[in-house]
Amino acid sequence: MREPDKVPPKSGMRGITLKRRKLFGIGAGLTVLPAWWALRQVADGAKRDWHTDTAPLERAFPLLGPLTDAKWVSSRDNDRGTPSPELVISGFVRLTPGKLAELTAAHAFVSGGPTDDFSSWFEKPLKGEGPENPQWIRSHELDRDGSGYSTNLWFDRRTGTVRFRALNPYG
Repeated sequence: MREPDKVPPKSGMRGITLKRRKLFGIGAGLTVLPAWWALRQVADGAKRDWHTDTAPLERAFPLLGPLTDAKWVSSRDNDRGTPSPELVISGFVRLTPGKLAELTAAHAFVSGGPTDDFSSWFEKPLKGEGPENPQWIRSHELDRDGSGYSTNLWFDRRTGTVRFRALNPYG
């Protein structure tokens, strides 16, 4: 027997109302998710999308000597699920005072800057992070090519900053 105080739903109306509620809930969740992510990124302000440790760079570029003020990324950061045997590192690092003068005395340098502005997906955090109005020079002697790795180094005369991009920097 049916209870008298319960009214049977009108044909299909209850189902439509539940579907609308589910869609509204999903829409609200999709709206809140990006806001939550953005707030989390602001809260983690100290944690950047780049590395600041210089030890790996000193191993990759031993001729540059001790390094400071590093901002660099790796093609293996935030792995996108596509495994690659090749490692690319890219970024900026500052030389110790007097090191650029030492390098320019020992190697031939020419004027010339990078041709791209961090075009790879993993390099995006570095856009706008370099020195203002750089006066780039480079030495083809210091760029390494061969046996599975290559390096491109650009030096800013004013700040002693090095912009680098290296494929398989550890050989």
